[in-house]
Amino acid sequence: MNYDTFVDQVAQRTRTSSEQAVELTRATLETLAERLTGGEVLDLAAQLPRPLQVVMKPSPRTEQAERFGAAEFVARIALRAGVDESAARDAARAVFTTLREAITGGEFDDVATQLPRDYRKLVEPAMAPGATLRRS
Repeated sequence: MNYDTFVDQVAQRTRTSSEQAVELTRATLETLAERLTGGEVLDLAAQLPRPLQVVMKPSPRTEQAERFGAAEFVARIALRAGVDESAARDAARAVFTTLREAITGGEFDDVATQLPRDYRKLVEPAMAPGATLRRS
């Protein structure tokens, strides 16, 4: 999946503009990169379009995954994107669903297994049958 398609999918799923979808995607992926181990970040980034790879670039300080729950995950997205937590939660779901479409199934499963159980409401919509966006 190319960058424009990724952003368009997030924009449609969040019912926002492309510009807002770029911010929501960036905020979500930056936060996800903090939550995953450095090796998993590299594996995930390798399958993403170049502009998104840059967002997910791990640093030596991010080799270890930070431990924080889903509420903190959503709060960080909200802060980064300048939106309320409801919009951040919707963004996380939209980005996870789009990620599932953009990368190989096994890699998405690897990402999902690194997240604790309280992330279920954010990740499961991406794994549900029929989660892919249907174009009119």
